[in-house]
Amino acid sequence: MREVLEKQLKRFQELEAMMTDPEVLADSNRISAVARERGSLAKVATKYQSFKTTIEEIQGVSEMAQSDDPEEREMAELELPELRAKREQLWEDLLDMTVGGEDANRPRCIMEIRAGTGGDEAALFARDLYEMYKRHAEAKGWKVELLDASPTELGGFKEISLAFGGENVFRELQYESGGHRVQRVPETEAKGRIHTSAATVAVLAEPEDVEIDLTTEDYDVERYAASAGPGGQHVNKTASAVRLTHKATGLQVQCADERSQHKNLARALRLLKSKLYEAKKEEEAKKRADHRKTLVGSGDRSQRIRTYNFPENRVSDHRINLTLYKLDQVIAGDLQPLTDGLIEHDRNELRNAMGNLDE
Repeated sequence: MREVLEKQLKRFQELEAMMTDPEVLADSNRISAVARERGSLAKVATKYQSFKTTIEEIQGVSEMAQSDDPEEREMAELELPELRAKREQLWEDLLDMTVGGEDANRPRCIMEIRAGTGGDEAALFARDLYEMYKRHAEAKGWKVELLDASPTELGGFKEISLAFGGENVFRELQYESGGHRVQRVPETEAKGRIHTSAATVAVLAEPEDVEIDLTTEDYDVERYAASAGPGGQHVNKTASAVRLTHKATGLQVQCADERSQHKNLARALRLLKSKLYEAKKEEEAKKRADHRKTLVGSGDRSQRIRTYNFPENRVSDHRINLTLYKLDQVIAGDLQPLTDGLIEHDRNELRNAMGNLDE
């Protein structure tokens, strides 16, 4: 945790310097991105700086407590408990701010939902997840933006990409990354048998432009015509859909939801930058043996995280052994009980791992 906080403080200080750099100030897009990133880090960076200052004060007063002067010793012994209490409170505050990792305070993220095993039923389940997240976001006051969708004839989705924006958006939605399984009787099932199908969800932190250096030389652009959008409506009569291929990594993204090629290109670039940022974070994670000791919030797409059992009105989160018998409310968009349980689990894991503050 301290490694993450040190990194964020250093980045905040770099951004502070950039805010007064004439070259940055002359570029309206760049200064806007710098200001957004600085704003997202300001709260935790200033709190951590206060924590470090308090640690230094404790060290100084502790030395006074060893003084030969009785008055100095007495003053130090009176001051130490107050400083230690302040330190503990600052640490608890930092704990709350950093639950969910170093990207926890990002105000934007991208979600990809893909149908897994189960054919048409899996595609319909992917649609249900999309609607669940959309309703949840609307209830939270978050902005939701459709980036791309591959609909099926029955109204489901083979895959769909969304962008979310708002307070605590990545902190909360990142816990949705992984495999989701549904158990229910499909509408097309004549004999009333329960089927099991699946979908995967990936949630990516959306970086600022200044964090991922991407030029037009770094990727290839392919333009094509898309046939249909969400619900089956026709969205592209011209070749306005865009597919990008990152030359160095082979990563591909596409966006076909907008009639405007310019808008599709802008959205595809956001998606590509998020994927490149995720790849960068994964590479850094491999270098840190202590990274993500718990799978909660790890973003592992191969991990089955949750089961939705419609006959029993039950939803079970397998990471924290939490079962709720109100699937109807969850599917309607009330994800908060699950999110709160996952965040509290991560908070306790962090608290247990942080060790003695006097060390």
